[in-house]
Amino acid sequence: MAAPTLRAVWQDPFARFLLAGATLYLTWQLAYALALHPHGGLDRAVIDSLVVLSGGLLQLVGFELIPEPANAEQIRTVGVQGGSLLWIGDNCNGLSLFVVYLIFIFAYPGPVRHKLWFAVLGLLSIHFINVLRIAVLVVLARHNYAWVDFNHDYTFYVVVYGWVFLLWYIWVTRLGPPLRRNTAA
Repeated sequence: MAAPTLRAVWQDPFARFLLAGATLYLTWQLAYALALHPHGGLDRAVIDSLVVLSGGLLQLVGFELIPEPANAEQIRTVGVQGGSLLWIGDNCNGLSLFVVYLIFIFAYPGPVRHKLWFAVLGLLSIHFINVLRIAVLVVLARHNYAWVDFNHDYTFYVVVYGWVFLLWYIWVTRLGPPLRRNTAA
């Protein structure tokens, strides 16, 4: 049996999805490692947004925030009176999850017009879930800091990744066409 040609592989929707996804992921990893992360601007923008939105949410429900120190332009923390400041690192800002979500949506077949609005709504909802996660962790830190590690490491992984999987499921079952392997050689 002869090995499939590149054209035959590319005509297989499943193989095309895997190839496109792997190519986009590799491209992202290289761009992030070589340019985006060393520059820091993208991570910083996402973290600033998380600090502002989670702090605003906490104030909205009645908490008083811990005042920002003098070097506030470098702040990556949010906290409430009676608790501790919670530091938001680059690995916890949700950026890599945004990218993996987008890669899946854009690598999977479907109409571009649906991909665009679903991608935007998905990113906003993932960011909002992360804002809620940070706000809850801040409240937990106020009541019992020992609860923060467990919930950060386990509970919120299930919640946040569960949400992303739900979005993917909606895309695959409602908006994208079925992904069937070509069986004809």
